[in-house]
Amino acid sequence: MTARLQYGGTAKVFHWLMVALLLVQYSIGWLMPDIHRGMKPGTAMTFHISVGITILILIVVRFAWRFTHPVAPESSLPPWQRLASEAVHWLLYALVLVTTVTGWLFASFRGWSISYFFLAPMPMLAGDNAAAGRAIDGLHQAMELALLVVIGIHIAAALIHIFVYRDRIMQRMLP
Repeated sequence: MTARLQYGGTAKVFHWLMVALLLVQYSIGWLMPDIHRGMKPGTAMTFHISVGITILILIVVRFAWRFTHPVAPESSLPPWQRLASEAVHWLLYALVLVTTVTGWLFASFRGWSISYFFLAPMPMLAGDNAAAGRAIDGLHQAMELALLVVIGIHIAAALIHIFVYRDRIMQRMLP
C-alpha cells in the first residue's frame, strides 16, 4: 500500500464532517441543562447522544479509511513537526473515540432508554449503576476538555502554517 502525497476527497469530507459534528456536539452539550438524579433524557440529551453515536461511527470509518488510504507526511516539514503532527492526529482519534464511548456508557449507567434521533432504540452498553455513572461522567467531562485542548492545538498549528510559515501545508486538507 503506497502512501499518497495529498488527502483525497473522501478524507477531506470525513475531516470537515467531523469538524461540523463536533461543533454541533459541543454546542448541544453546553446548552443542555445539568443532569440531576432521577432525570430522564429530554430532546437535547437524545440529540446529544445521537450526534455522539454518529461521531463514533464516523471516527471508526475515518480511521479505517486512513489506515487503508495512507497519506505520506509532508516532506517539507522538519522531523519534529512531522512527529508532532502524527501524534496530535492519533491523539485526536483516541480522544474522540474515548469521549463518545464514555458518553454512551454514562447514558447506559443512568439506565436511560435512548433512541437514535427518535428513530431506533440504542443498545445500552451497561446496566443501571449510579456509582459507575458518576465515575464515567467525570471521565467523560475530562475527555471533553482534553479533546477541546487538543483541537485547539491542532487549529493553532494550522493557523501558524497559514499565517507564519506560509508553507501551504493546509492545502492538503482544504477543499
